[in-house]
Parts: sequence; C-alpha cells; structure tokens
Amino acid sequence: MTPKAESGADERTGSSETDLHAGTGSGPVPDGSTSWDETIRDAVAVANIPTLLMVLVQLTGDLSWIAEPYAVSRTRGMADNDTGGLDPELQAAVREAAAQAIVRWHAGADAAIANPSPELVTRMLAWSMGDDVPLEYGEFLQDELAVGAGVRAASPPVQAPPGFRAVVIGAGISGIAACVRLQGLGLDVTVLEKSDDLGGVWRDNRYPGAGVDTPSHLYSFSFAPHDWSQYFAGRGEIHAYIQRVADDYRVRERVRFGREVVRVVYDEAETRWHLHTRDADGTTGVEHADLVISCVGAFNPPVVPALPGLEDFEGPAFHTAQWPQDLSLTGKRVALVGNGATAMQLAPAIADQVEKLTIFQRSPQWVQPFEKFQQKVPDAVRLLFREVPLYRAWYRLRLEWIFHDKLYKSLQRDPDWADCRTAINSINAGHRDYFTSYIHEQVGDRTDLLEKVIPDYPPFGKRMLMDNGWFRTLRRPNVDLVSDGIASVLPLGVVTTQGETVDVDVLVFATGFDVVRFISSYEVIGRGGRRLREVWDDTDGRAYLGLSVPGFPNFFTLYGPNTQTGHGGSLIHTVEAQLDYVESLLRQLFACGLTSVECKQDVYEDFARQVDDMHAGMVWSHPAMSTYYRNEKGRVVVISPFRNLDYWHLTRRAELDDYLLGSREVDVTAAAPTSDGSSR
Repeated sequence: MTPKAESGADERTGSSETDLHAGTGSGPVPDGSTSWDETIRDAVAVANIPTLLMVLVQLTGDLSWIAEPYAVSRTRGMADNDTGGLDPELQAAVREAAAQAIVRWHAGADAAIANPSPELVTRMLAWSMGDDVPLEYGEFLQDELAVGAGVRAASPPVQAPPGFRAVVIGAGISGIAACVRLQGLGLDVTVLEKSDDLGGVWRDNRYPGAGVDTPSHLYSFSFAPHDWSQYFAGRGEIHAYIQRVADDYRVRERVRFGREVVRVVYDEAETRWHLHTRDADGTTGVEHADLVISCVGAFNPPVVPALPGLEDFEGPAFHTAQWPQDLSLTGKRVALVGNGATAMQLAPAIADQVEKLTIFQRSPQWVQPFEKFQQKVPDAVRLLFREVPLYRAWYRLRLEWIFHDKLYKSLQRDPDWADCRTAINSINAGHRDYFTSYIHEQVGDRTDLLEKVIPDYPPFGKRMLMDNGWFRTLRRPNVDLVSDGIASVLPLGVVTTQGETVDVDVLVFATGFDVVRFISSYEVIGRGGRRLREVWDDTDGRAYLGLSVPGFPNFFTLYGPNTQTGHGGSLIHTVEAQLDYVESLLRQLFACGLTSVECKQDVYEDFARQVDDMHAGMVWSHPAMSTYYRNEKGRVVVISPFRNLDYWHLTRRAELDDYLLGSREVDVTAAAPTSDGSSR
C-alpha cells in the first residue's frame, strides 16, 4: 500500500483523505524470495474468516458470500470466531477467493462496493456475527466502517476569532485526542500536564501484568491505526503507541510538562478562564483560556483504605498505581488486597515468583473466557491490518459489536423475571449459566473454591472481567483466596476480621480509584463563584452528555459523569464521540461570530433525569451488589445507560438551542441563531 493509503487519516485531523485503492501494483514483501501473491496467500491462510467474507463482498460486489453455504456461526462471548464455524472446505474456498480478490485490488482494481449502503452494511455485519443487528444501526455502522478504513473526507479548519485560545488539562489518552482535534481545527491549544511525561494511567500503572482488557485494534485512536503485536496489548506497547501518536501529531510541542493545575476560575468581566498552576519546583503562575477541556480521567487518584496499623508495617506497602521500581517479589509473602480488574492481571503475573500470595477479596467477580490473552498477532495477519484497510475496518467493526451493543439487551431489568437476585432477564440468566459453567470448568477439582468465586449477583452488575489465568492461579498451592476483610495491619502481617493472623512481607493494594469524584485533582469555580465540587455535591457528578454543566461556560470534561461504557468497549470511542460534539459546537459557534456556550439549566436537568430513569431499569441499579459505578447515595454516576448507537446520535451534531450563547460583543443571553445563522 502506498503511504497515502497507510495514513488512516480522519476527517477532523485535517490530514489527507485516504483511498481504498492501493493503486501501485506493488507492496512490501517479507524477503526477496517471496512474491506479493505468496505473501497475501500466507496472510489470508490464517486470517479471520468472517472478516474475509466482508472484504470479499466489498472487493467483488458478489453478495453470494453472505448467503448459504457461508452462514457464519453465532459468535459466543467475546471470541473472534476465527473460523466462522465453517467446514474446512468452505474455509478454504473463502481464503482462496479472498487472496485472489486482494491481489487484484492491490494491482489496481477498484473495490466493487466502496461504500456499502446502511442497509447493506447492517446485513453484512449481522452475517459476519451470526447475529441479529437492527437496521437502525445502518448509518452508524456506515460511519464507523469509513472511520476504520480511513476513507472519511478531510474537513477544513474553523475560523476562530483572533486570539481565541484553548487549554487542555492532562496529557493522557483523552488529552492527546483533544489536542490532535483542536490542532486539526486550527486552534491555538496548550496542554498542561502535572507529570514529566505523557500517557496518564498508562504512564503511571507499571505493575506486572498491566494491559488492556479491550482489544488493541479497538483501543486505538481512529485517526492513528497501529501495527499491534498482540490482540490485547500490554502496558509497554500501549504507552509506546501513545508516545508515537503524540510525536506524529506534534502534540508534545504543545505540552507544558510539570505544570499542575490547582484552580480554574471563570472571569465574568473578561469572559474567559484563568488557570492557576504550580510547577514542580513550586513556582506558581496563571494561564488564560477561552476554552478549557478537562482530560484528567476517572482513574485518578488511587484509593488506599485507612487500615489501623498500616503506618507501622515494616515492608513495602503501596497501591498498584504506585508500583516501586526494581521491586523484587521473589520468595516474598505477598498480600494482595482486592480482586478487581487490576488484581486479576497482577496475581497471575507474580504467583510463580512469590513464596506465598494471599488475596483478600471483598466479593467475587464475574469472569469470562479470554480467548486471545497474550496471543501475538501473526506477522502475516499484521500485514493484512497494515496493507488492507478493508480488513482492518471490518475486523474493528466486528469488535465494536462484540464489545459494545451486542450485550445491551442483557442489561435491562425485566420486572416479571422470577429470580430477581441472580439474574435480571432470560438473556442475563443465560449468561449466568454460561459463566458459571466456565468457572466450574476452570476450578476443576478445587471445588472448595466454588463458594468463594461464584457471584450471587447478576452478570454485568459490576465490571465484567477477563480471565487471564485467574482461576489457574487460585488453584496454585502457594495462593490463598480470603473472603474475610483486614481488621488491622501488623509490622509483618495482617489480622483478618475473623481474627486470623497472616504473615506478610509486601502489602499491595489493588483497591481502585476515587472514580465517583470527577475532577477532584483541582478546583473549578464558574459563573457567580459557583464551585463545581459544590454543584456536584462532591460525589454526585452530572453533566450534559458527560461534557457540560450550567454556570461553567466553555468548560468541557471528557470522559466525565455517566460516560464509561459498562457493557464493554473502548473509552477512546467515547472520547472521540465527545470531541465530534465539541467540534460541532465550535464550528457553529464561530460561524455565528460568537465565542462561548453554556449549557442551559433545563437541558442539563432533563438529561440527568433521562440518565437516572434509564439506569433505574438496568443492572447497575440492582440491589444485590455494591459497585464503584454508584455513589454513596446509590446513584449511578460512572456508567452510561446509552447504547453506542444512541450516544453517536446524541453527539454527531450539537444543537445550539441547548446553550446560552455569548461573545465579548454579544450578551450571553442572546437568542440562539437559526439554522441559517440569522438571529431569532
């Protein structure tokens, strides 16, 4: 593929448009003795069959590939379903036809169906999944396919007023995405980062086994596809990817490292924000901005329980996000407090090093099979991802369905469902049976573990975890799973709530983060001196679309309240949808000669009611379990109740009628302009 086709450019970055056509008739070959045709055949021989069928339809225009006898079996759980359940003879026919079609395309032939209609792309996805996909998804899938293939047309920069300045707080994934987008719009943007490097949680979390539980090809910026070495990347590769994107898009040049934001104050007279900062050496300063985008994330700061005696512990004691460099656990007695996502990555990674590992769990977790844990992407398949945009796009689109809205029905509480404690509807009960069977299989003859590891609440009530060797680790003779809490800490041990003493050399807290206190690392003061912390009553965060709060003009929070996708998926997808919305706002705002937006109170309250009403009928409001998704009042503040489809519709175009509009020349209470730009 030519550099043009490799760019994977996105319309909002200002980069060049990408073509589905390679157009050169040549391509990279692994070595001088291998032809391009042979290289493609080697790649297709180990590729995903359902994805190849979709590539065949688009390259050839032959719809018989989504008809009998090529019916794909229903994809189970989170698996890729690489064979599609087809007989070997049919698989061979698909691979041979796909190899021929890709070779022809690479030699210059056009794709027969460059842009499938909404109806066709829905039909194709349904066939590739062996599942029902509602037609209402058509336009969304069409758009997502274009993003994955890199064929969206580039859009022009905005015409911002002279001197208009944006500041992004935080240089993690959200901050980098925001900086790239704002740069692409032609805005003057600065990123303030309190640390000395990029990466956010992927900079800080260095514990053994750290990695994504979302597929790498989904946990990627749409504008920056990557040649992933593993289907689920480890922390090191993810951090390197973030660094590479920041360098490729010249984000680093915009970042002021070692500059912590301590307070953000809106100046009503100047109609702009003043950001009070503190440098690493204690120097204070003030930055000024017309637009502020908060990208401090949800998984910050870490939480460590206030256990009696903890200060007297003689060994290392730390949160997993503060893993000490050069720490050796060889031959140590380790207590791991917590059994959530982090613990399930950490425990299998250290169990063979330690003398004894004691895991303290608060409650059991639902865990699902992790088919491709630590599996490397074969070099031949990596070539397909790099060189054939349609393969990459369809593989990604299938992942979106598997890890996003496919599960949505199982999250709805059926009021007539009889067994209301352990499941919430018939589909959810089926999931429970499947996961329970899997746990029995994994535990094997260690039946003593079953009472400890099978949850008594519905699947998906808490974050669903991926099994990267958790049950295998629990079966080890040097590993104990303890359901009792820790009452106190001794100099070289802990005492459980049942009075048992456990000898400990190293105390590790995998106890999560203060996720219900959004934007807790700095103070935000808006119009009339209103403090955001007070508006949110500390832990009761609400924001229109997870982005905007009345009284705080031109202040947006990415990955804010009610935006995490509880039924699975990638936070990057949500963040980019939010940036689509912010871009839409800015384009319309500047076109009207205005400079600021402030969410209307009634819009904010109506949206909050909608979120609460939807959650009342979903699994996360179920009383059978506790979850970090809810605050101390029981309100769900972290998770979104929307399907990805719904959120896409909500964010694809902003409505200025939802906002009070203003500028330095126009009063903030001026009526919203009509669609043709004239004032009402």
